[in-house]
Amino acid sequence: MADSGLGEWYRSIPLVTRYWFTGSVIFPVLERLNIVSARTLVLWAEPFFNNFQLWRPITASLFYPMGFHYLIQLYFLYSYSSSLERGFFDGRTADYIFMLFFNWICTVIVGLTMGMLILFVPLVLTVVYVWAQLNKDQIVTFWFGMTFKACYLPWALLIFNFILRNSVMDELVGIFVGHMYYVLMFKYPQEYGGRTFLCTPQFLSRWFPPRRGGVSGFGVRPASRRPQAEDEGGRWGRGYFWGQGQRLGDN
Repeated sequence: MADSGLGEWYRSIPLVTRYWFTGSVIFPVLERLNIVSARTLVLWAEPFFNNFQLWRPITASLFYPMGFHYLIQLYFLYSYSSSLERGFFDGRTADYIFMLFFNWICTVIVGLTMGMLILFVPLVLTVVYVWAQLNKDQIVTFWFGMTFKACYLPWALLIFNFILRNSVMDELVGIFVGHMYYVLMFKYPQEYGGRTFLCTPQFLSRWFPPRRGGVSGFGVRPASRRPQAEDEGGRWGRGYFWGQGQRLGDN
C-alpha cells in the first residue's frame, strides 16, 4: 500500500518537475553513497573549459550535499515548480522548459563568473521568484505563522537562509536571474510596450505542442495582475509549509 501510494504520488508530479526532482535526488544520493565524488559534480571552471567536462553545469545544478537545508530546497523545487507547471504554464510545457533553460543558462554564466561550485539553490530560487511575481497579491504563510504577500517570499527566504547559513549569495543570484527572466518576458514588453526579447523556440513547441489550442510563447499578461485571476492563483500551491501559498480564511 505504501509503495503504491508513493508511486502514485511520484507519477502525479508534472512531467518537467518530475525529471528535475528525480535528478536532484539521484546525484546527492550517489554522492552520499560514495559512488561518485562531489569533486566531479561541482562547477569548477578549469576542468570545464580545459578538459571539456561539459557535464559539470548540469550536475552542479542538480547536486547539493544532503542535509536539512537540502530537504528544504528540494521541497521548494517540488512545490513551486509543480505549481507553475500546473498553473500558469498548464498545457504549455515548451514554454516552461524554455523558462528553466533560460534561467539555467544565466545561472551557469553567473556561477562561472563568480566561482560558484553548486547551482542547485540559485536555480530553485529562480522558480520561486517567478512564481512569486505571477502571484504577487496571494497571501503566503511562512515559518512560525508569519503571513505576507507572495512578492516578498524570495526575500523572506534570503533572510531565513542568512540566519541558517550566514550566506545570501545563492539567493541573490537566484533572485537576480528570476527577475531578469520576468522583466524580459513580461514586464518590459507588456507593461512598457518594449520589444519581446525572449520567445520559446519552435522546435520545443513542435516537441511539446500546447494542449489548450493557444499559441506557444507569451502574449498573456501575468495572471496575478488581473483581479479575476486571483481565485485561479489560489489553486496554485495551497498548503501550509515552508512558504507555500495559502489564502487567509481558506480551510
